[in-house]
Amino acid sequence: MSGWDEGGIYYSDQANSWEGEADASNHSLLLKFNEFIRNFESHNNVFPYRESLLHNPNSLLIDVEDLNSFDPELPAKLRSSPSDFLPLFETAAAQVLSGLKTKVVGDSGLMEDAATGDVQILLTSKEDAISMRSLGAQYISKLVKISGITIAASRTKAKATYVTLICKNCKNGKQVPCRPGLGGAIVPRSCDHVPQPGEEPCPIDPWLVVPDKSKYVDQQTLKLQENPEDVPTGELPRNLLLSVDRRLVQKVVPGSRLTVIGIYSIYQASNSSTSHKGAVAVRQPYIRVVGMEESNDAKSQGDAAFTTEEIEEFKKFAAEPDAYKNICSKIAPSIFGHDDIKKAVACLLFSGSRKNLPDGVKLRGDINVLLLGDPSTAKSQFLKFVEKTAPIAVYTSGKGSSAAGLTASVIQDSSTREFYLEGGAMVLADGGVVCIDEFDKMRPEDRVAIHEAMEQQTISIAKAGITTVLNSRTSVLAAANPPSGRYDDLKTAQDNIDLQTTILSRFDLIFIVKDNRNYNQDKIMASHIIKVHASADATMGENRVPKEENWLKRYLQYCRAVCHPRLSESAASLLQNNYVKIRQDMRQQANETGEAAAIPITVRQLEAIIRLSEALAKMKLSNSANEENVQEAMKLFNVSTMDAAKSGINQQINLTPDMANEIKQAETQIKRRIGIGNHISERRLIDDLSRMGMNESIVRRALLIMHQREEVEYKRERRVIYRKA
Repeated sequence: MSGWDEGGIYYSDQANSWEGEADASNHSLLLKFNEFIRNFESHNNVFPYRESLLHNPNSLLIDVEDLNSFDPELPAKLRSSPSDFLPLFETAAAQVLSGLKTKVVGDSGLMEDAATGDVQILLTSKEDAISMRSLGAQYISKLVKISGITIAASRTKAKATYVTLICKNCKNGKQVPCRPGLGGAIVPRSCDHVPQPGEEPCPIDPWLVVPDKSKYVDQQTLKLQENPEDVPTGELPRNLLLSVDRRLVQKVVPGSRLTVIGIYSIYQASNSSTSHKGAVAVRQPYIRVVGMEESNDAKSQGDAAFTTEEIEEFKKFAAEPDAYKNICSKIAPSIFGHDDIKKAVACLLFSGSRKNLPDGVKLRGDINVLLLGDPSTAKSQFLKFVEKTAPIAVYTSGKGSSAAGLTASVIQDSSTREFYLEGGAMVLADGGVVCIDEFDKMRPEDRVAIHEAMEQQTISIAKAGITTVLNSRTSVLAAANPPSGRYDDLKTAQDNIDLQTTILSRFDLIFIVKDNRNYNQDKIMASHIIKVHASADATMGENRVPKEENWLKRYLQYCRAVCHPRLSESAASLLQNNYVKIRQDMRQQANETGEAAAIPITVRQLEAIIRLSEALAKMKLSNSANEENVQEAMKLFNVSTMDAAKSGINQQINLTPDMANEIKQAETQIKRRIGIGNHISERRLIDDLSRMGMNESIVRRALLIMHQREEVEYKRERRVIYRKA
């Protein structure tokens, strides 16, 4: 078996074993790298790399474009065989640093330190990242750039760069270099000690490793998964192992979006089936990272990602007087009506401004919306539209989502037996939107898991010895049905909504969507749906995005990257007065009816109106939210959350004495019909009492009041009544 096949990766970076010709070319390259770091000028008399080395002697970030403008041969060599030329570059950086330190300090001791110092070269480039799916054998040992989302990070380990060996027999010492990344050291089979006459020769494999005398660097492995938006429909997302070392260790947490430049390498997986003797030539790929940048904030590079023409077009669009109306018309155009929901979805996509307070508290800018109501009212269609339009989006259904799947799970690595974190939907959607369908079908304990993520926008984990906090700066768009399947006007708001107030208060807007039967409305709706079906493009591919949707996506990205509005003073005082009035009205209603509202109106709702005002300003690329924005936000809040809080009947409103008397009689008759602990069909009970001359609505109201007093209970989707007391 060859030496290459014993270890994990083949690197030929031991310069002393090369031929004389290669040595000479290496020396000339070393001088070129040296010259580049010393003499590259970004402006007149500004030497960025020289300055950078003095400020941070540990690492040096090199822009590949600068290297190309200095000498096009250098980046070409780096790209074709990076594992050979990066060590040369690092040597050159250490030499330049020692020279600079000597000049600056003039102290021989420091010069000595600097010469032995280890400078890590990190690369950055403006070229486009390639897809993880297109990485094949042709890229092995080449420099590649890919982007994705970190789903797991291991603990930091110590990786040996040189292993010190000692012979068991003759106590002869030897230093063996280790290959970088996940590669090991190739230990010679025999000792090169020449035995004296009468001395016993050293046996085969005589070496013992001396860990204390070996040299180490920090190393960590990360798991990078394709960005959710890049995964083709119906495919599982691919992931790739990354190895980071030295200054790049512990720089990222799961859920961070990364763009990495690295060497596409291979290693022998110790626990895989490929480690059988018959498959010695099969290797697992991984990337040894030599440059890494997070692309969470401002969606990659903010302004830089847009062309001048695009920016001009966006500014022109934002300056139009009816820009807000135009944006709302682009939201889910195939859905008829629901104008207020479309406005709310537009606000959710643009979002308010995130704020960091001086005491370290962060206020969220993301807007959460809940659509609750009858089936077949296009709730899921809104969710699907947002998933396609938002720059970052994750779609999930309540029944198929667990607490760990939504937040984060702790997983044990099968080979190393160590635990690591894997981010869930709320972490993967950091900086975007999570669409949760069938929100009411989630188990209550799973729903509780997202409380923190919805308000503090973090996910705290304390499991299996891992205690950490992950970011989940995301908006939530949820769709739910009432407990009985349809919205029941005979029930109070509490019974219809049936979600805990703790989760309801975290939604900025709550819409009750009813399927009202109205002849004219139904006629227009039917003609709209038939038109949509008739004019749909039958040949349109699964993954083709309509031009209009694509434009909206780009405009969204631009607004979120460059515009961060704040409330103007006049808007703030208007909002203050309005909020106080809302609280007063709710208190008055509670006093009149003797019970609290279904949806609490708290300071969170005041913050919700602020966020909506900022989102409305952002749509017009305005840096201040004015009174007009606040009034529109108030209007949206009133037609959604406030209406939802007042929806359903309340038994004590408009009750005449006669009516109250009739309800009492109905209650007495109901108690006569059902013994404690017995069941009866609701239909049968109503029919029996109707035959006695009682009004059906009075009977229903009496049942409702008894239900609120917990004397009776509805079972089997309200078809059966069970008497408890």
